[in-house]
Amino acid sequence: MIRASASAPASIGNVAVGFDVLGQAFDAARDRVIAVREEQPGVRLGEVSGLVQSLPDCPRTNTALAAAEAVLAAAGNPFGARLSIDKGVPMAAGMGGSAASAVAAAAAVNALLPEPFAIADLLPFALEGERVASDPPHWDNVMASLLGGLVLAASEKPPLVQRLPVPEGVVAVLLHPSIKTETKAARALLRAEVPMALVVQHSRRIAAFAAGCAIGDLGLIRAGLEDVLVEPQRAHLLAPFGKVKKAAMEAGALGCSFSGSGPSVFAWALEKDADKVEGAMSWAFVEAGLAARAYRAPVLSEGVRVEKVSETV
Repeated sequence: MIRASASAPASIGNVAVGFDVLGQAFDAARDRVIAVREEQPGVRLGEVSGLVQSLPDCPRTNTALAAAEAVLAAAGNPFGARLSIDKGVPMAAGMGGSAASAVAAAAAVNALLPEPFAIADLLPFALEGERVASDPPHWDNVMASLLGGLVLAASEKPPLVQRLPVPEGVVAVLLHPSIKTETKAARALLRAEVPMALVVQHSRRIAAFAAGCAIGDLGLIRAGLEDVLVEPQRAHLLAPFGKVKKAAMEAGALGCSFSGSGPSVFAWALEKDADKVEGAMSWAFVEAGLAARAYRAPVLSEGVRVEKVSETV
């Protein structure tokens, strides 16, 4: 193969209760990467399109190029590649934009190899791409964008990730306000130590949430889908956050919080309640004088996919 195309979805990091532990694919927006094999070693940037018209052009500063470079290095650098990137996931939005580019690039270049890696085995290469945007890299966004659905990072060393079951008919509604939040700055706000009582509360919620997903108990999911650990430390970053969350919950949401480090806010809801939840969240932003774009996708969203492979040799 001399040309391959792959796309990877946006993602919801943390999924409220699972800070640096849980991630969810969010197939309402995708980054697409087209990789073309070249004789010259190394990786290069081709065309850039979509939500942005330019991106950094070297692996040290571009997540897609870094991920592609890691794949080729692991394969013994059999050839070089030129990557064209179509950005469909907003940047600095808390939607895993850097992870989506890294995952899509790793999958596209992998498809060019005579003996491609298994999709799950692309995780360390995509993480090397994500490292460009954040060091250490965020597993939650990368693993969700790669594997799809709701994913748990059980261990980083050794790597152990696992997709979790989710009840049917649950969707994620996300509102992206017209402001930006830098992940590094948002993480810098977090306290290094928290009271033991808070840790116990947090543990109860993540256990209830995981158990609720496993057995399809919406009551447990609702009890657990609340971030008492990180959200209170970041709520001030988005002035209308409290009103948006209150509106979502009153409209029937199972839970509501920041997507990743924000500024996007997401809610889980049953399909029958999704229109009402989205409308309530949107109106809360309107009342605050802040424009926000609405996205929606099933919680069981698809992960990376190789969409087109052509021009066989």
